[in-house]
Amino acid sequence: MTTGPDLLDGASPAPAADAPSATLGGDSKRTIEQLALLLFITVPFLALVAAVPLAWGWGVSWLDLGLMVVMYYIGCHGITIGFHRYFTHGSFKAKRPLRIVLAVMGSMAVEGPLVRWVADHRKHHKFSDAEGDPHSPWRFGETVPALMKGLWWAHIGWLFDEEQTPQHKYAPDLIKDPALRRISRQFVLWTIVSLAIPPVVGGLVTMSWWGAFTAFFWGSLVRVALLHHVTWSINSICHAVGKRPFKSRDRSGNVWWLAVLSCGESWHNLHHADPTSARHGVLRGQIDSSARLIRWFELAGWAYDVRWPQRDRLDARRVSAPGGSGSAEAA
Repeated sequence: MTTGPDLLDGASPAPAADAPSATLGGDSKRTIEQLALLLFITVPFLALVAAVPLAWGWGVSWLDLGLMVVMYYIGCHGITIGFHRYFTHGSFKAKRPLRIVLAVMGSMAVEGPLVRWVADHRKHHKFSDAEGDPHSPWRFGETVPALMKGLWWAHIGWLFDEEQTPQHKYAPDLIKDPALRRISRQFVLWTIVSLAIPPVVGGLVTMSWWGAFTAFFWGSLVRVALLHHVTWSINSICHAVGKRPFKSRDRSGNVWWLAVLSCGESWHNLHHADPTSARHGVLRGQIDSSARLIRWFELAGWAYDVRWPQRDRLDARRVSAPGGSGSAEAA
């Protein structure tokens, strides 16, 4: 499987007139799609805001909490391992069953169709923090007001802009795969499945409509909102602040307090210094649950040709001498 920004040299031919549409909306977002996006951002966010007073006043059951955590990390790892490290950057190769499972898991994060997500992210790497980057927080300049505006743009604003990423140029490998193209086009179906699982489980376990409702509130709405904002924080916060122990051509930084919630994605400086690395948290003490799961997939024979970090590559990319920011982990 050939993936990654190096594939995208701008020389890809334009799609034929009868080329298959990769996503429900193709390369541009229509008004109805933008309204649906607004709904899927606003409603879970309002639930997230209401979660604190509701938890304080009524509490939250272990069932609701368990559903929220399990569904959160299914979607989170679907994005980090599947959409990001595998489909976007080709950090490892996967047997076909794992490939399909990762595509479905990532779709259940409710962050958009697979092909569109990958195309946007490959374009981000090609123009990272420069003109052409879909979501750089430095888009409007470096003054404090400009950065505040840029952070909003990188976090949410860019999602409502007309799509500028040609998917046949940035994700031709995914479009050519009928199964992946089908999963990408079935995004609405996987969204419904993702939102329906918690209330179905909650209702069956408690045998009550109230149990179904609270499970939907915590396991669907609050979970989706939290995962959205953690993922978007990688675009905004991790490109504005954080430590930069490795050389990269952009402003990507490591933000430690997002590591657990982001499944290791917030070790963002190393990722931009070595995009195809299967492990992002390469320094001692840097938690990266996505890398751990990839290792387990490798041991089980489901993943192979994993691009684990190599010590010489890490040392060559260090800003300071080895040992200055902790010992690096290499395969």
